[in-house]
Amino acid sequence: MEKNNITQSDIFYEVKKQLSYEFNCTVEDFSKDENTITTSILHEKRRKFSEEKFFVQMATFGRGTVISADEALHPWLQEWVKEKNGIWLFEQHNFYELETEIRKFGYKMALTHHMFLPKDEIINVDTDLDIKWLEQEDIMEYYGRKEFPNAICDYFRPDRPDVLAVVALDGNKIMGMAGCSADTPKLWQIGIDVDPMYRGRGVARTLVTLLRNETFRRGTIPYYGTSLSNLASWKTALSSEFTPAWIEVESRDNM
Repeated sequence: MEKNNITQSDIFYEVKKQLSYEFNCTVEDFSKDENTITTSILHEKRRKFSEEKFFVQMATFGRGTVISADEALHPWLQEWVKEKNGIWLFEQHNFYELETEIRKFGYKMALTHHMFLPKDEIINVDTDLDIKWLEQEDIMEYYGRKEFPNAICDYFRPDRPDVLAVVALDGNKIMGMAGCSADTPKLWQIGIDVDPMYRGRGVARTLVTLLRNETFRRGTIPYYGTSLSNLASWKTALSSEFTPAWIEVESRDNM
């Protein structure tokens, strides 16, 4: 098996360090059993998903939860987390209480992101699919096409550019595409789209595994995110040697 120079501990440390910028906390806070409340900021090293501070955002790696929020919400949060295990803050009955409170300030909660990190091996891939690799400049021609809403962005985003993609071809027809955006210089997020007529053939698993391998070879860390109920996406992540790592959620304007 091909050796990978990035270890599992390296992977988790880099992700926690990245989130520490975004949640205004320490790396160690994500390993605590108790919950941590900090003041929300807009860090220059954040993943560029928003140009404004989140009113509230939460993340957990399965122990305590780190909550970054506007100071106006801190008194309520301090009472809300008392005697609560951090992992249960994301359950519906607790989530409803948070939602109810932040609506008083003109916000609501957005999607819950279930995030996966790869095992630290390069995975052998045996496939008879016709594979084609796309570098950043090759991806440009695919922007605006409706077939790839998850694999690549809808347009070129210089703050988190699509840097690499791989497609499976059936003649001239694209069966599926996996792409990754450089959300940070060290963390590349993978997305996948498969044409409905080619689903159930292992196309997603093959493309995502190939892309995670190549991301490792380029000295960066691949990661993968999906929603709670997207079971097909969960199965792709697990079959491509990703494992559940953390959960994060943020607020948005109540419009």
